Formats: sequence, structure tokens, C-alpha cells
Amino acid sequence: MSAPGRQRGFTLIEVLVALAIVGVALAAGIRALGVGIGGAQALRLRSLALQSAENVLGEMRLQGEFPAVGRHRRPCPQADLALQCEQWVQATPNARFRRVSVSVRLEDGPVLSKLDGLASRLP
Repeated sequence: MSAPGRQRGFTLIEVLVALAIVGVALAAGIRALGVGIGGAQALRLRSLALQSAENVLGEMRLQGEFPAVGRHRRPCPQADLALQCEQWVQATPNARFRRVSVSVRLEDGPVLSKLDGLASRLP
């Protein structure tokens, strides 16, 4: 049997250690959630940039244009983003084809997406 004047329960140190463990676990969970949200936002941004690049190449093909060699820059907004598309057209050994590279970025930011394609004069 136990001593008559002694009560059973947790000591103050045990409660503080348990609270510290719970606090560390909650902080790690919140950090993981923040990293996941940041990754999802970056994926959304890159997906919209790739859609913009595909749109530029698709418009060029649908209009049947044979672009001039050089660099051309134009806005290509997608959803709520003000994206900029830079189209780089290069000559190829075959005069009927041109290589077209489209890079998409936010205003003066890093390249989010790059897509290559061909333009032709073939009917």
C-alpha cells in the first residue's frame, strides 16, 4: 500500500516534458503543411506557364504563320497571372522549317516553362 498522505498523479516536470513533445510535434506538422502548400502553388504556377507556352505554339500553327527569325516578346496572361512569353525563332538547315522555342516567365522572373516546336511552310 501507499503512504497515507501521498497523492498519485503527474509531476510538474512530467507535464512540462509532455507539453514540449506535443509542441514540437505540432510545429513539425505546421511546417510540413506549409511546405506542401508552397509546392502546390509552385506546381500551379508552372502548369499555367506550360499552358501559355502551348497556347502560343498552337496559335502560331492554327494561323499558319511562318515566323521571322529572331526573338519576340509578348504578354500571355493565364488565369490571374501576368505571364510574359518570349518566342525565339531559329532557322534550320531546311528552309521550309523554323525551330520555335517559347519561354514563359513572370515579369523579370525566372523561366517557369520552356517549350520547343517547329513551324513549317508545308501545306
